[in-house]
Amino acid sequence: MSKLEKPVVIGITGGSGSGKTTIAHKIVDQMQENEHVLIMTQDSYYKDNTGISMSERMNINYDHPDAFDIPLLKAQINDLLNYKPIEMPVYDFKEHTRSDETIHIEPADIIILEGILVLANEEIRDLMDIKVYVDTDDDIRFIRRLERDIDERGRSINSVIEQYLGTVKPMYHQFIEPTKRYADIIIPEGGENNVAIDMLTTKVHAILRKEAAI
Repeated sequence: MSKLEKPVVIGITGGSGSGKTTIAHKIVDQMQENEHVLIMTQDSYYKDNTGISMSERMNINYDHPDAFDIPLLKAQINDLLNYKPIEMPVYDFKEHTRSDETIHIEPADIIILEGILVLANEEIRDLMDIKVYVDTDDDIRFIRRLERDIDERGRSINSVIEQYLGTVKPMYHQFIEPTKRYADIIIPEGGENNVAIDMLTTKVHAILRKEAAI
């Protein structure tokens, strides 16, 4: 059983390709051996599109808040907050729907939830102890997304560009960038900003010490 009354939840958001995942892993690297950290990605919680055709799936706006299964995400975070294991969904980006597989996740003292819209929903925000916004130049984010979607998600250059101009960029300005106002910490330059990451991990350690003392 954990020595903490409840886990520490860190939300990390920012545009696609901003460096959210890099920061999450750098936080993990700075934790001590006895501090167990779980990284959750909001991308795992896209809605299940099994019941619709592939053409319909491809036309879904995946950068809109409605694309995510918020009730499931909230329920599973609450389970983890009560030190209960979960079966995390797996999203198949080539098929544009949820996989039949799940990943068994054990609770941890530190939960990092990263994703483009993790601060967009009030109920999810309220579960967080620290809210982080990663502020990275648009051009850098686009290049990173282009490389990732081609290498990891089997997309063509044209499809990535069309999606970026059609939904990713406008949705960033409409839904993602405005969530910056909810952030406790804003990190410019993404994963390259080691000073900000050091400050963030110092704050996490302070919360852990406070929780452990309760």
